[in-house]
Amino acid sequence: MATTIKRVDPAENEFLASLESKAKQPNPFLRAMANRPEALKNFVPFYAALVGPGSVDRRIKVMVYLATSYANQCAFCIAANLPGGRKAGLTEDELRQLENWQDEAFNPAERAAIRYARELARTARAQTSREEMFQHFTHEQIVEITLVAAMANFTNRFNNGLGILPEA
Repeated sequence: MATTIKRVDPAENEFLASLESKAKQPNPFLRAMANRPEALKNFVPFYAALVGPGSVDRRIKVMVYLATSYANQCAFCIAANLPGGRKAGLTEDELRQLENWQDEAFNPAERAAIRYARELARTARAQTSREEMFQHFTHEQIVEITLVAAMANFTNRFNNGLGILPEA
């Protein structure tokens, strides 16, 4: 049996307890990150600043997060972001397309963002897809999309590296 990272009990960390009381369910990602309490305290507002409201539509942000998570095969991040994808208006067919590396159902701007996210996940450079982004997005939006893709890559590597899986 593989060794797993300790999941901090919310009784040991007041900040974690407050987060989980709002979510009303345990979060293995946050419980693992709580091994470094200062990292958890700083991560939460930073994450919210990147994936929360901004100049880019929520639908595109979720597509970028999911495209990145599928590229990195992060089961936890995929499971965590599917409900938000549905809430942002992604159909079951669109979600399947993201999972299967297809993008025909999406409009040109969405396709550009999806391709960019996938390339960033694979190469960390996005030399092929970056130019297409300028046809659809402002500089501020490209930075925002890049930050969302970078956050997805961060959480994907954290979860995959520590073997954090969605709760059954």
